[in-house]
Formats: sequence, structure tokens, C-alpha cells
Amino acid sequence: MQQNLERALQRMVDAWDAGDPGRYAAEFTADATYVTFLGSVSRGRDQIERDHVDVLQKWRRGSRMRMEIRSVRMLDDDTAIVVAEGGVGKKRTIALDKVQTFVFRRDGDGRWSCAAFQNTKKKALALWVLRLADRRAKR
Repeated sequence: MQQNLERALQRMVDAWDAGDPGRYAAEFTADATYVTFLGSVSRGRDQIERDHVDVLQKWRRGSRMRMEIRSVRMLDDDTAIVVAEGGVGKKRTIALDKVQTFVFRRDGDGRWSCAAFQNTKKKALALWVLRLADRRAKR
């Protein structure tokens, strides 16, 4: 099961790396919700594709995506929540500077597609403060 989800995420990464908004959007359900780290919302595969044309062909042209799965939770046989850390960049090393939550649905053909996506930029100072508070609370 997890291997098939990993393949679905890899298809997203491959489409991003190819700079192909159509292939990227094809990994989402027709009615998907896509929330960026800036707070903008795309609704539906067609809008996700339109919103990624300039991203992939202008602003982030030539960029690569890196993603590492942190957890997979199955809600039922055909629904999974995946939490990952990811990043996009052009340098040799791409920082995992965002936390991403995916809700995947499996269709009748067994293909996993993303029905909802939330991308959150990590804030180093805020994370440090939270870790400090957590340590103090455990004393």
C-alpha cells in the first residue's frame, strides 16, 4: 500500500522536475483542493494546472522537488493521509523547508490521486520556541 503511495508522490516529483503543469495536475482528483504555503487555494485539477503554468514555466522554471514521507495513516482501504517534508530549489541540495499534508484517494483502477493538499512553510524561530517550551514543560 505504502509503496503505491510512494509511487504517486514520485509521479508528482517527476512532473514538477519536468516542468509539466499538466502532468503535475494529473496526480490530483478532478475536485481536489490545493492550499499553498502562501495561503492561496486552487480548487479542482483544471485550476491546479492553470495555477502551476507560471510556477513551473516561469518563476520556478528548472527547479527540482525533493520530498520525504514522514508518516502514512490509512483511514480506510481507499483513503490515506500522508505527511511529508519537502522543498523546491535549483541548487544541488534542496532543503526540506515545508511540511505537506496529502489526502489520497484510490480509484476503482487502484490508482492513488491526491484529493487535498496543504503546504506549510517551516519557520525556524517558531519551531525553536516550540521545542524550548516543550522541553520546559517536561521538567
